[in-house]
Amino acid sequence: MSLTIITDSGADLPIQFYQDNHVALLPLKVLLDGKEYDDHIEIEPSTVFQAIREGKFPTTSQVPPSRFEELFTKMAKNKEAGIYIAFSSQLSGTYSTGVMIHNQVKEEYPDFDLTIIDSKCASLGVGLVVMEAVRLAQTGLPKDELINRIQFHAQHMEHLFTVNDLDYLAKGGRVSKASAFLGGLLNIKPLINVEDGKLVPIEKHRGKKKLMNRIIELMNERGEGLDQQIIGISHADNEETALEMKTMIEAEFHPAQITISDIGAVIGAHTGPGTIAIFFLNKMPS
Repeated sequence: MSLTIITDSGADLPIQFYQDNHVALLPLKVLLDGKEYDDHIEIEPSTVFQAIREGKFPTTSQVPPSRFEELFTKMAKNKEAGIYIAFSSQLSGTYSTGVMIHNQVKEEYPDFDLTIIDSKCASLGVGLVVMEAVRLAQTGLPKDELINRIQFHAQHMEHLFTVNDLDYLAKGGRVSKASAFLGGLLNIKPLINVEDGKLVPIEKHRGKKKLMNRIIELMNERGEGLDQQIIGISHADNEETALEMKTMIEAEFHPAQITISDIGAVIGAHTGPGTIAIFFLNKMPS
């Protein structure tokens, strides 16, 4: 029985990755100027960031149930096994919809072998888990072992990120409007991580350089075996800072690889342009 790795566009991986590795992609939706787009497929992140700079407010929605039903039914008919690695259930209803449609499809196809994993990760944090799943699947690892390794990777994925303008997080209810105003005045940048799938502000720093140095310190404190890892950097229309972070991480940790990706239109609509995020493991598999 063939095995299909599935994820949604909350993973912020480039389209080419899905094509090259035969990963099934379920796109979330972006609504802009009265038109709905498939994230990563029909709209460029830069379009959303430009709209935000012009004062527009793109909205987003989860993967529609019909997309799940189409994919899951096709797989069930073809007797394909699957593992769906989902964007954090704390940040999107997509995981719950996937579970609901999976249960419906199993009523008609009781032998449908699909496992859905709530990654509790976001952006390239999910992406790195998917990349590891693809690598392991290509080694022929049995599905049960593959699931255990994927879950380990997801549970130990660290997220450290900052936004360029606190106003975007304020609009999404992530910080108060008062602190957003204060941050803008004093050049204060929030440092945020993901705990059990939720966004949690942990620190604030004045100025970009201090913040970048603090990210390196936290990677030192939290990371394990960073020289053996693929470390992820995602950015929202801020390649310059992403490359600066890459240089600092290479100099400090000499990782096996650093991968840089664009934050997609859906996540970017909530974080705003300028966001930088770093992803790494706090524990290595034995």
